[in-house]
Amino acid sequence: MKPNLDKIDDAVLALLHLTAFTEGKSDFAVTRAWKGHDWDALDRLHQKGLISDPKNKNKSVVFTEAGRQRAEELFGQLFCG
Repeated sequence: MKPNLDKIDDAVLALLHLTAFTEGKSDFAVTRAWKGHDWDALDRLHQKGLISDPKNKNKSVVFTEAGRQRAEELFGQLFCG
């Protein structure tokens, strides 16, 4: 059986929302999430423009604005409905 990678990416993005936190002051604030998920999925989310490049020494990734909004949406759809 071949997994649907887009569905996996949606689930990982929703789970990133679960560990999201904001750093910085209003104009310079960024939303980060701990990157303890499958590396291939994190790479695909980066390629889709939803998170920063996970290949660095940081223990977290930064959401793009589109990624933050989509993560919140998916979290609600997958885990709150």
